[in-house]
Amino acid sequence: MTTPLFLLRCVQIGLSLSDLDLLTIGMVNEMFIEKDNDDYDYPIKATQENFDAF
Repeated sequence: MTTPLFLLRCVQIGLSLSDLDLLTIGMVNEMFIEKDNDDYDYPIKATQENFDAF
């Protein structure tokens, strides 16, 4: 990952430069991945019965 791509991802998830003092590159990557997962419509969702059976 290049520096411009990293900074673009930070802007896309709303991080400021002061926020980057508290976060690692890995944390920013995970936040970006989770942001993409928030928009995904899962076709099958687990119910309580599924968790009980697990």
